[in-house]
Amino acid sequence: MSTTLIEVRPAKAADATAVATTHDEAWRSAYQGIIPGAELEKLINRRGPQWWDSAIRKGSRVSVLVFGDKIAGYANYGRNRARSLHFDGEIYELYLRPEFQGLGFGRRLFAAARRDLMQSGLKSMVVWALSDNDPATEFYRALGGRMVARSSERFGPKSLDKVAFAWTN
Repeated sequence: MSTTLIEVRPAKAADATAVATTHDEAWRSAYQGIIPGAELEKLINRRGPQWWDSAIRKGSRVSVLVFGDKIAGYANYGRNRARSLHFDGEIYELYLRPEFQGLGFGRRLFAAARRDLMQSGLKSMVVWALSDNDPATEFYRALGGRMVARSSERFGPKSLDKVAFAWTN
């Protein structure tokens, strides 16, 4: 019988290429057919290994979920960026490679990011998701998030609705 280690830990600069690959795979899976193709390509290509290396080295909060020796997902989080919403923290991104979805890893990554935010004194939290991304909206609802705001974001010629989910202690 073999055991595979699953851990959530802060990302290191050496993880940049694997995080970029995870970002690429997860975004293609999540947003194909939602975000127009050319815009999706631009968004993915902007976040290559150099971008992640720089973000990690500059101290951005990026945690990775490692399954065995492979990065299966990541979360990027920090202070809430929306001044109109009165929540302390925000998970900016939480993504898993498609083959690791539906196994409870997203819950682990979410819990670790939330715990890190709380330990930093950020007691309430918000997450934004595109309304058309049903797996994401269902995921955040299942984690107890309550919808607190709606907005929209432009992706080239297309405007997409997004919703904010929040958690308080």
